[in-house]
Amino acid sequence: MKRRIFNSIKLLCAGKRLRNVLPLYLFTFLLLSCSVSYKFNGASIDYSKVKTIQIAEFPIRASYVWGPMGPIFNNELKNQFADHTKLSQVKRNGDLKIEGEITKYEQRNKSVTAEGYSAQTELSMTVNVRFTNNKNHDQDFEQSFSAQQSYDTKLSLNSVQEELVTQMVKDIVEQIFNKAVADW
Repeated sequence: MKRRIFNSIKLLCAGKRLRNVLPLYLFTFLLLSCSVSYKFNGASIDYSKVKTIQIAEFPIRASYVWGPMGPIFNNELKNQFADHTKLSQVKRNGDLKIEGEITKYEQRNKSVTAEGYSAQTELSMTVNVRFTNNKNHDQDFEQSFSAQQSYDTKLSLNSVQEELVTQMVKDIVEQIFNKAVADW
């Protein structure tokens, strides 16, 4: 098939005038023969079936709590779906439903100096998510998502906590988004 097309183009280009047009023909042929589809937001949602999403507030169920963590997470999750999909967010009866809780927020020593003192501390956060697709229950899941960030122990947690939590939240929200609506 391709050989016949190239032979046809070759015959058309036998004249000098048409030879100058050969790159244009080849480019047009390649453009028409290739079909590539990109989704810049990563979401693969059939909007003819799925139109709404219900995102519940995620309560903090962790034993260690930093107050602003809940609102930061809830806002980031809602913003991710608002910014990267055409789904309308509803309070109930959504085609898609996301609910869960923040189950773990803790810090631990990550590395030790030669003198035996802590050099780095790792802060971690875990969120349990229940996803329901009311249009296709084969896609339902319940899963925990985690993220970690490290900081120099010479710094106080209070001085880096907001930045680290924000980074962990973004990471976890991206994981949830990819699992729920991205078709990788």
